[in-house]
Amino acid sequence: MSAIPPSPAGAGTVDAVVVGSGPNGLAAAVTLARAGLRVQVLEAQDSVGGGSRTLDLGLAPGITHDLCSAVHPMALASPFFRAFDLPGRGVELAVPEASYAQPLDDEPAAIAWHDLDRTADGLGVDGPMWRRTLGTLAEHSELVVDLALGDKRSVPPALLRSLDGLPVAALFGAMVGTQGSPAWDLPLRTERARALLTGVAAHAIGPLPSLAPAATGVLLGSLAHAGGWPIPVGGSQALVDAMVTDLEAHDGQVITGHRVRTWRDVAPARAVLLDTTAGAAADILANRLPAGLERRLRRFRHGNAAAKVDFVLSDPVPWRDADVGRAGTQHLGGTREQMARAEADVTAGRMPARPLTLVSDPSVADPSRIHDGLRPLWAYAHVPAGVPTDPTEAVTAQIERFAPGFRDLIVASRGVSAADMSKHNPSLVGGDIAMGRVTMWDMVARPTARWDPYQLGGTGWYLCSAATPPGPGVHSMSGWHAARRVLSREFGIQQAPHLGIAG
Repeated sequence: MSAIPPSPAGAGTVDAVVVGSGPNGLAAAVTLARAGLRVQVLEAQDSVGGGSRTLDLGLAPGITHDLCSAVHPMALASPFFRAFDLPGRGVELAVPEASYAQPLDDEPAAIAWHDLDRTADGLGVDGPMWRRTLGTLAEHSELVVDLALGDKRSVPPALLRSLDGLPVAALFGAMVGTQGSPAWDLPLRTERARALLTGVAAHAIGPLPSLAPAATGVLLGSLAHAGGWPIPVGGSQALVDAMVTDLEAHDGQVITGHRVRTWRDVAPARAVLLDTTAGAAADILANRLPAGLERRLRRFRHGNAAAKVDFVLSDPVPWRDADVGRAGTQHLGGTREQMARAEADVTAGRMPARPLTLVSDPSVADPSRIHDGLRPLWAYAHVPAGVPTDPTEAVTAQIERFAPGFRDLIVASRGVSAADMSKHNPSLVGGDIAMGRVTMWDMVARPTARWDPYQLGGTGWYLCSAATPPGPGVHSMSGWHAARRVLSREFGIQQAPHLGIAG
């Protein structure tokens, strides 16, 4: 092994380099720059933001589309974003009156209103349990988030806090254990409540029931009744632009159109942080890592996939149940049984007849996205990894299923297959938007089973992407966790910098 020695203090033009400008990479860069370091961010694409970019795709004049992420439950909840204070920086986070909706074929839709009581009242006999579980967790959402978004190596406060004698972690764990097991139907008696919780759990794109999707459902379901599921006004790019502005205000630099294929493409620096996949990290540092670590990074397991469709519509989606259109996100998969069957097909490598589809009309919360009567519509379908099929027809059919007449409103569309998702973001290997399998083990042991999941073999290089804990989602916590380790180990800075506006 030939290790890359860190540059001596003062050598080169920068102290730290971040490769990749997604939310994790930018969070790492902001943290390091605020500690007084000279920071450079290298981005292969011509625009900044990774999976949180908002671009004009040329489908209709004035209409912009969110390339990957569109709705952001973590923008209000993530410890990094809470410290960074997005609203104080002028980022408007519009919260729809309903966080998500689950339309059904043969009965009224189930709606997760931001208002907990309204949600519980709409779930009939399951309302009291919904209020007792998700409602209780929503009241203590900061503890739930700290439990879910920690580095999986330190003790989160939620393990030490109790609610009426029951630890927060125990309540969270009990719900996850139940909803992640074959006994998942027992606590809920109605199909509407079962489907409502299953739709949000399916964000994990994994077998149902299983523990990691259940944890996803409990976390996001509780946030629906806490801060809600906000949509950034103007698009997801608003989050990225706020971080870039802060980075540049602290003398950081962003260089676009600079693809890093090998360590030689990076300026000499004391530390380099990679907002990339585990496999890309192994390629960049080929033959420079401990042999065992490089092998494990190359064997990193990617998960199931999403395929994207961007629509331009002439009118709002004509949902059969009008309340569905008041939500910022719709989960289209039907009943719990139907969704479980579709996700089982995906896991088995089969294209589902009716793929589970996520939909969002950002203009529900942000009317500024409407131009000359036209509006964007964002949609994902869950599909097997690497499938080259254009998803437009499958997604259109799923929306039409719950919104008859939808086809007549389509002015333009663009489908991106799972195989092509990596063309606009190399980290989306085969359409894997979670940057790795979403299982309980993989959430703890990504990218490998090591005590320090961020440091790459003592080389001065670190991994700071969603391929490290806590995993997928626009929360920036992987970047923040990695950056604080870099400050301590490479620069001897023990105190994390203040991230607020006055910092």
